Amino acid sequence: MHLNEISGEIVDAAFKVHTQLGPGLLESVYERVLAYELRKRGLSVETQEIVPIRYDGVDFDEGFRLDLLVNDSVIVEVKSIEEIAAIHKKQLLTYLKLRDKRLGLLINFNVELIKQGITRIANGLQE
Repeated sequence: MHLNEISGEIVDAAFKVHTQLGPGLLESVYERVLAYELRKRGLSVETQEIVPIRYDGVDFDEGFRLDLLVNDSVIVEVKSIEEIAAIHKKQLLTYLKLRDKRLGLLINFNVELIKQGITRIANGLQE
């Protein structure tokens, strides 16, 4: 599957989850239900994957975990907050760089319309 097809499935699944559950729940709820919905669609989903840090030639496993890794290619960070800040976008871009992935989606479920809560972040991807 191409990155755009995968991201399209993720956005569609997020829309379905948001339509059924609405805003205001914990991030962990949205993460679990979104992973379930994506697996139902035949996608491979890893949750709470470690984002290793390499510093000075040494690998560190401590620190960061990404929410979802879909088809080993798209990183999804799930939020349920009042507003996405610039640091959330930069964090996702850092995860993309550290995991050598090209595309990520930042999805904030705490919005009236889910399309307002989806941000696409690319790491060297030609759009």
